[in-house]
Amino acid sequence: MTTTKSKILLYNPRSVFFTMPLGLLAIASNLDPERFEVIIIDGRLEDDPLRMLQLHLQDALCLGVSVLTGAPIRDALQISRAVKALRPDLPVVWGGWHPSLFPTECLAERAIDITVQGQGEETFRELVEKFAANENLRSVAGIAFREGKTIHQNAARPLRDMNDFPLARYELIPVEKYYARKNHRQLDYISSIGCYFRCAFCADPYVFKRKWNAIAPERMGAELEHLWHRFPFDDLNFQDETFFTYADRVAAIAEELLRRNLKFSWAGTLRADQGVRMSDDLFALCKRSGLRRVMIGVESGDQQTLNWLKKDITIEQVFETAERCKRFDLGAIFPFIVGFPQESPESVEASLQAVKRLRAISPKFETVIFFYQPYPGSPIADLVRDSGYPMPQSLEGWAAFDYVESYGPWVPQEKWERVQRFKFYQRFAWSENGSLLKWPIKRLARLRCEKDFYKFPIEKRLVEWLKPATSLS
Repeated sequence: MTTTKSKILLYNPRSVFFTMPLGLLAIASNLDPERFEVIIIDGRLEDDPLRMLQLHLQDALCLGVSVLTGAPIRDALQISRAVKALRPDLPVVWGGWHPSLFPTECLAERAIDITVQGQGEETFRELVEKFAANENLRSVAGIAFREGKTIHQNAARPLRDMNDFPLARYELIPVEKYYARKNHRQLDYISSIGCYFRCAFCADPYVFKRKWNAIAPERMGAELEHLWHRFPFDDLNFQDETFFTYADRVAAIAEELLRRNLKFSWAGTLRADQGVRMSDDLFALCKRSGLRRVMIGVESGDQQTLNWLKKDITIEQVFETAERCKRFDLGAIFPFIVGFPQESPESVEASLQAVKRLRAISPKFETVIFFYQPYPGSPIADLVRDSGYPMPQSLEGWAAFDYVESYGPWVPQEKWERVQRFKFYQRFAWSENGSLLKWPIKRLARLRCEKDFYKFPIEKRLVEWLKPATSLS
């Protein structure tokens, strides 16, 4: 006798990035495939995602939406409201970063019935079991939910070992479409969750309580070998917050990749203090296994600011790790943040000088500079709020928050313009691109950076006029 499966709809909102929806993949893979049919729809891949959802709404058991703070909220709201209008009885569940930070506040929106906080695999499995049995949700840890006019916040759920969960079922997503959107056969993968560190601008310590756990190297090796043969890829992008947390684990992973003769490159996150502690042997082992690039969060070139941010690194560790990356012919990305409240001009200048020093070390190095925007749940965001800065009070307000190009009202226009011009010129000054068109701009950009002269940015305006659709700063 054939048993009808319960249909679970999962939605990933539209955004500017094309990272594979690993959060949705994780919760989907933890559901019994004999009992539940999971359909993942990604708004970034569909011209009309609502129409795709409508094809399955009639017999769906619930809709789950993964929501990041910022612009993705807008699409998540539109889809949730449209689905509720079509199926008022269908439970709509929001999970991800924003509902983890504002679990009960999100429920002010009547189109949202339940929010999931933190690690969602087991929480969502319990939820769909309750939906299928039409049972009360009061015993499900890690959620907030509306019951009539009352909003309940259930007990928190402890972080669970990732090795307890089934392997990710990448066949549930159109992997080839992501490769096409990236213009690169790059697979996204997450091997650990959480973070031990206490950065004051980051919400991770709030959500995961400075805890961390990871998939065992042996299991990872077997899974990656399967995925490499099933969905051939050239590059693996680890989405871990801190991939290089334990040197012995990283060594075991590299050895697994080599032992299985897996021929792809890979990239991961590395803290500067981890980089200075790594042995030359481990750097060499990672390089042999395919490591091509690391991302090292610098945030500031000023040590006093680093201390205030509780980065627990020194700027000299950044430069030492950069030199070691150069020695092993590794690429590196160094993100910086400027525009903090009460930031001194000297702090900004120290960051710009650090950017130039890093770019000069290796042509394989990139630097990105963001203006600080308060991410909810972080200590500095609380400081900003307590100082009188009006934080958004609604989902629509958070949807208008731009974490890429915007800046706080405490940042003077002159500072913003100077940093934007510097971002443009440093990009060209150390560019590897040697085309005849860019060569004169590169020479002028290098001269400007050497002299710290960014007034009258004629070249910037010319390039942006020639390429208006490209963000060059």
